[in-house]
This record gives sequence, C-alpha cells and structure tokens, in this order.
Amino acid sequence: MVYTKKTPWVLIIGVIMFVYAWMVQQQFIAGLLKTLETDKLAGEMVTMGYMFGIIGIAVGLWQHFIKPKEGHLDYYLSTIGGALLILLCVFVVKYGAEPIFKVWGAAAGKAIGWDFAKTLGINYILLGIIVGMIVVNVFKVPGWAENGVRLSRLGLKTGVILLGALYSAAELAEYSKWSVGLIFFFVLGSVGLTLWLGRLRKIPTSMAGVLSAGLGVCGVSATVASAPVVNAKSSEIAYSIGTILMWGVLMMFIFPPVGRALGMSYEQFGAWAGTGILNSAQVAAAALIYQPNGIETLKVAEIFNITRILVLPIIVLWLAVWYVEREQTAAKVNLLQVIIGKFPLFVLGFIVLFLLSTTGMFSPPHHEHGKYFADAKAKLLKDEEVAVLQKASPQRPDQKEAMARLIANKRVMSKDDDILLRGVEKLKETPKDVKGVLKDAHKNAWKTSPRIQWFRDLIVWFFAFGLTGLGMQITFKSIAQAGGQPLIIGTVVGTLKAVGALVAVILLKGLINP
Repeated sequence: MVYTKKTPWVLIIGVIMFVYAWMVQQQFIAGLLKTLETDKLAGEMVTMGYMFGIIGIAVGLWQHFIKPKEGHLDYYLSTIGGALLILLCVFVVKYGAEPIFKVWGAAAGKAIGWDFAKTLGINYILLGIIVGMIVVNVFKVPGWAENGVRLSRLGLKTGVILLGALYSAAELAEYSKWSVGLIFFFVLGSVGLTLWLGRLRKIPTSMAGVLSAGLGVCGVSATVASAPVVNAKSSEIAYSIGTILMWGVLMMFIFPPVGRALGMSYEQFGAWAGTGILNSAQVAAAALIYQPNGIETLKVAEIFNITRILVLPIIVLWLAVWYVEREQTAAKVNLLQVIIGKFPLFVLGFIVLFLLSTTGMFSPPHHEHGKYFADAKAKLLKDEEVAVLQKASPQRPDQKEAMARLIANKRVMSKDDDILLRGVEKLKETPKDVKGVLKDAHKNAWKTSPRIQWFRDLIVWFFAFGLTGLGMQITFKSIAQAGGQPLIIGTVVGTLKAVGALVAVILLKGLINP
C-alpha cells in the first residue's frame, strides 16, 4: 500500500515557513515583532523556519516529481505533511495569536481593569489545542495530513522522555515520596469506585473494566491497554475513550484558572494536575497552560503522571484477575506476560535519561530544576540592594551568619547559605523588599547548564507539536459517545478525583513546595 497522497500543500507550507524565516532574518518585519514583543524570539523563528521550511520544500518536490513506491520510506515521508501542518499551526499561535492576545489583554487591563489574556491564561499551548480542534471539527484534517497528525502522540512521548534529563536524584526523591502515596490512593480508589459503580449501575463487566482503567490510571492509553484482558468490545472502548476525552478536555480548561484563583505554586498545581486529570496528554496541556514560559509545573506534573503510568501494569493485573473471577468464559491470565506486555516503553526512556543526568552528563549531578550552584559566576548585588538587606533581622544564629556573609560578599557563597537564606525569605516577618533581594540573590547563584537549556527548548517544541496535534484528534463525535451510564460514572469518579486531589494538595502545601 502506498501511503503518500500527492498534494501541493506540503511544498506550499515549506515555502511559507522558509520565506517567513528569511523575512525575520532580513528584519523586514522587525517593527511588527517589536510591537508584538516577540523580537527576542527572532533567532528561534529563523532557525525553526529554515529547518522546517527546507524539509517541507524537499519533501514537497519529491512528491511532485517522484512517484512514491510502497515501502518504509513512503510511509515515513507520508507523515511529513501532517507534521508540517501541525508546526504551521504552532508558528501561527506562538508567534502571532498569543502575542496579539497579550496586547489586547494589556489594553483591556488599562481600559476596564481586566487583563483577560493574563487572567484566563491564554497562551500558545491553549490556542494550539483550540486551533487543532477547530481544524478537525470545522474543516476536517485533509487525507494527506492524517498520518502526520497521528504522529503527534509520539511527540508527546518524546517530550516526556527528554524530561528525564532535567531531573536530579535528590529532586526526584523529593517529589516522588509524595507522588507515590497520592497516586496509589487516587488510582486504586478511582479504579475500585468505578468497578463498584459499574456493578451498581449494572453495566457489562468488560465495560466497567476498561472504564476503571481509563478513569483511574492514565486515560486513553490505559483504556486500550486493559481492553484485551477484559475482552472489551470496540463500542465499549469508544464509550470509555469518549468519557475520558470529554473530562480531559473539560479539566484541561478548568484546572488552570482554578489554580490561579487559589494562588497555587507551580509545584502545587503540577501535583494537582498530575493526580487529578484523567488523561496523560491533558496533564501536560494543563501544566503548560498554567506556566507556558517555563517547565517547573510540567516537571512536577509529569513526575506524578509517570508515577501513575507505572501503576498501569498493576491495575491491568488487578482487572485481569477480577475479570476472570466474574466471567466463566474468561481465559486464564499469564501474569508475567501482562507485566512485560503492558509496561509503557517510553517510561524506560525517561528513566535512562534520568540516570544519565544523575551521572552529571548534562549538568552537575546535584542540580535542581536543571540548574547548578555556581557562586563564582554569580552577579553581585548592587549597593542599594545590600542596603535593603540591612532591614532583615533573622533570629536564628545560623541565618544571621548567612545574611552577614551575603552582605559582606554581595553574593551567596555556598549551598548551605542558600538554604538558610531561602528560609529567611519565607519568614512572614521578613519585609517584602528584603524578600525580593533574597530571591534575586538565589537566582544569581544558580546557573542553567547550556545542555539543560537546549533540552528545555526542545521539550517545549515537542509538547507544543504533540498537544496541537492532539487537538486535531479531539472530535465532537468522539466526545458525544460518552453518553449514558459511562458518562454518569465518569462524572462521579472524575469529579471526586479532581476535588479530592485538590484538597490533598492543599493540605500537603508545605510538603510539596520545595
């Protein structure tokens, strides 16, 4: 079978991206970029525009002049068109739509006192998902782009794998000790509650099985993974996926404004999203909507999400045994085969990169949030900032000594001093201006490794690509399939999980925040 569908659009998109990069490089639109405050991204626009443009032009010419033949090359090249369509959407929302909304929001803030763009968290991740949904539901994804759009899930998984390079062993241990407890409680609780409600509402055993995995673990992938062991019908899988997509999309838009209204830290929100949102892709989306210009929220959310994914083989085993006990016609289950067959391979990639990061391959092994302590490179505090620090009067002797060293040297001199001074910063009695200077001193003492920064930039692009492509796979028809009993059960379990996770995260506020 030949997968490539001849179309001029691959070449057209390639030319558009190449010409755009050239215009930015030649500063033909410098005034527009300055107005939109995207001139600092000019280098990224040029690099990405030329790279994707050249790929589009090359593949577009190949499709035009060479007749594709059946084989692996044909299949892989058939994905380029859809990938470029997604990337074009990312370009439009990241470099055009988001900056425009920011300008409009700022204008509204001055006129009516409400910066709607900032309050609602309108950014390119959110806009990319919305644009993707408009494409598939209003215009329909063209046939030449379908293979590439399906590739977006690979982009999400690749982004998760690369995240492993940003963690240190100490940091992972800090979050995982809370993620394991929360995830086990909410995953096992959600699965058990769904199975109980399924029996109460008298839905088929197989339907209850796939729905419980989807609601309890990680959404669509868990539904698909558990379907064979409970002999779920295609219609039951569709109902489960419809329920999960509906809730995932709904929570993806509800979580960020609720988090902002409650003043949640990046760590708190990441823990809540990673625990309370049903589908893995929507976890990443909500985290990036909450913090589009950094990945601290995403990192915490993915720790909780990966902990949840690691529970999947256990849940599949539970469902296999549960199903066999209730269905006389069910075949016996090979438990070891289930564990090996259902373990998510991309998590292994995350673990490998994490182990390499721990050895110091990308940054010193004890880095935190992708940064390492480098006081010798720290920017010195200004004299007026040092004068502000004189207002601080910590009571603990060790904090007093650390403050004295900071004042004398105009920079944080050690990790121990940094920890002590961050403690001073968190004290209620510390004046606000002193807290500001201490925050600056902390930031100045920690540097981001160039390799880690490269990983950060790459990760954002993979997630932007994956989530925009995800939007192109969310159809109103699939969401409508969540009708009837699955929707009732999903509503109850999804609501309890989201609210319960929020309460748990708030109660653990002091423990989850670093």
